[in-house]
Amino acid sequence: MAHTPLTPVFVGLRTGLHAVLVALTILVIVRAIIVPTPSSAAVIVVAVLLLATYGAGAAVPGASGRREGAGGDRRVSHGWVYLWLAVLSLEWVVLVWLTPDAAYLVFPLFFLYLHLLGRVGGPIAIVVATAIAVVALGVHAGWTVGGVVGPVVGAGVALLIGLGYQALSREAQAREALMQELLATRDRLAATEHESGVLAERARLAREIHDTVAQGLSSIQMLLHAAERADPDRPGIEHIRLARETAAANLADARRFIRELTPPDLEDRGLGGALRRLAGGQWRAQGLEVAVRVSDAVDLPMHVQTALLRIAQGAVANVIQHAHATTATITLAVGDGGLEFTIGDDGVGFDPDALVARDTSDSFGLQAARERVAQLGGVMTVVSAPGRGTTLRIDLEAVALV
Repeated sequence: MAHTPLTPVFVGLRTGLHAVLVALTILVIVRAIIVPTPSSAAVIVVAVLLLATYGAGAAVPGASGRREGAGGDRRVSHGWVYLWLAVLSLEWVVLVWLTPDAAYLVFPLFFLYLHLLGRVGGPIAIVVATAIAVVALGVHAGWTVGGVVGPVVGAGVALLIGLGYQALSREAQAREALMQELLATRDRLAATEHESGVLAERARLAREIHDTVAQGLSSIQMLLHAAERADPDRPGIEHIRLARETAAANLADARRFIRELTPPDLEDRGLGGALRRLAGGQWRAQGLEVAVRVSDAVDLPMHVQTALLRIAQGAVANVIQHAHATTATITLAVGDGGLEFTIGDDGVGFDPDALVARDTSDSFGLQAARERVAQLGGVMTVVSAPGRGTTLRIDLEAVALV
């Protein structure tokens, strides 16, 4: 069993069940010794066999509640469990036929039936065992109200406790699954944030190299080339030519560094090409048709393209996972006043305020996108309503595009 906050409860219940059965069986043996009857020897032998059989249950696959593999292994496990339970029940029937003291052993057996035979077989076995206990008490001590009511009440109590145990077990399993999902989500978010940070730093370095080193080397190359053309026969012209060629070689190296720092998704035709590749491949394979209306002629700084690409990937992932949409549209419009980037879908929509209030992973994704846009000095707006699809809009001023 996986450890959960309810694990001590389950361990306590099972330990108590074992202790009750062992104690009642020992009581039967002690009574047979203290109050001897012609069947005392048989009672002791059968009681010892019952304890041995019960103890052997720890070695029976599946009898202790462990889950076996699927297919044939599980069928073999169930077969051993049923055989062990049948032998244990038969020994109890023989013992209760020999002495009425063994009738009380039916109470811990009730829990075994519920635990191992399920919701249908368990109650049926309890009814049969209760009838046997009532008949045995009636044969040995005569028919009395207590001899009938006692086993029936015990069966009812066992059913209630067993159902409560199963409910607790299901809740524990659900909580454990939820915890594992939350931990996995946390790890994925951490990995995504790390990747986003690395990509942002790479984009920043590429931008800095482009705006400083590459531009400076380009200017030096142009000035040296102009000096070389102005007086090609002047003394020392070979040094100017060598300096120009060195600047050109260093400029090529700087541009190579910029290409290596650029996110691979944007190497081919920039943002539009990257989005179209995703639309025609990954997103279409996941059942969503995405129309990309982004011109390849749009020239944006690499850090802006990287941010817009990651926001689009996150938004479309949410559409595929939650929106039940069939189509989506990504549009980029660039003008003198700035940039407008929108992602719309025809899905089921949602209430943005309610989503943020629930503080789910989706709201975290929106918050992460909003923070990324804020770093660019822009504004992100989410327009949605139940049944009306969703539109995510990003507005950047012209100064952010420099």
